[in-house]
Amino acid sequence: MSAPGGLADTLAEVLDGFDLSRAGDVFDLRVGPVGVRVHCPEPQRSRLMAYFGEALSDSPGEIAVHLLPGQALARDPDWQDWAREPGKTGRKDAVHDLAGGGRLIRKLRSGVTFLQAPGVALAFGPLEGHDSTVINFINTQILSACQRAGWSLCHAAAVRRRGGPGLAIAGLSGGGKSTSILRMMDIDGVDFLSNDRVLVAPDAGAGTRMLGIPKHPRINPGTILGNPRLSGLLSPARAAELRALPKAELWALEDKHDLMIGGVYGPGRFVFAGGLNVFWVLNWSHDSADPTEVTEVDLAARPDLLRAIMKSPGPFYQRPDGSFEPSGALPDPAPYLTALDGVQVCEVSGRIDFDALAAAGQRLLHG
Repeated sequence: MSAPGGLADTLAEVLDGFDLSRAGDVFDLRVGPVGVRVHCPEPQRSRLMAYFGEALSDSPGEIAVHLLPGQALARDPDWQDWAREPGKTGRKDAVHDLAGGGRLIRKLRSGVTFLQAPGVALAFGPLEGHDSTVINFINTQILSACQRAGWSLCHAAAVRRRGGPGLAIAGLSGGGKSTSILRMMDIDGVDFLSNDRVLVAPDAGAGTRMLGIPKHPRINPGTILGNPRLSGLLSPARAAELRALPKAELWALEDKHDLMIGGVYGPGRFVFAGGLNVFWVLNWSHDSADPTEVTEVDLAARPDLLRAIMKSPGPFYQRPDGSFEPSGALPDPAPYLTALDGVQVCEVSGRIDFDALAAAGQRLLHG
């Protein structure tokens, strides 16, 4: 059977069109219980190894990822747009499901394409120049493996204090979680765990566990200008230009910069696992005149805050039975409520005040 456009519609036939021997040398990653072996040619291999430095491992990973720059499908299938989450606009991903349990996913802006199936994870097309897209694909394999094992995916950032409590921060997109979590990194003894994705699971007799991924923050100019430690990420001329913008315009500006945790905060400050004790949900506003408050809530009675925490698995996720997540599916709240039972959940309300939140973080993380 062939799909519209002439592409064979079976996983085996699509795989036959790729030369995996051209994927190059390997490197291995390990994050919590998950190991990934990445097959990648130079020069991208060296760049990825530098990026994933804290997660590099000498143990072979059980999940194989093949990066095949320049290789392509014989012909395009009948792509179907993937529905974006509420509040997101524009076309980003398209998918095509194959007979035999596989799915093709294309990033519409870059043209980078992926083949995801049980035991198969291929990225191909114009991979050079799109390292961030490749990094996300590798991290997706870690997230998917953990979700199949019962972890719940949160749209959150997180830190932990060595020998002390762990804090996660969620909020709507653009709500300030990156700025907030990096302010926590200025506290002595605090380590970075994640900027945007946190996995949570109940730990019998030991509260709640959290797991991050090896993804460094990608931050906007508003975050950089609000933290003197990050000033080197912008030229003086660009910083002056941005400071002249109205606050609302600066806050909404999308101009991502990579922040390498080790380079800014020093070695040993990027970890991937810890206990989760407190979860803050940012529900504050620039328009509010009220002081910033951090108030404990009953998460089961606040579905609006729970929605800010939950994260859809996305088009790459395959369930344990091999079926894919359908477009537009919403996460089930029940596993989140179970995983976060015993975690102190707080609403951050009032005006946006990062100094006040940093002070609250100091009290929490150092008691």
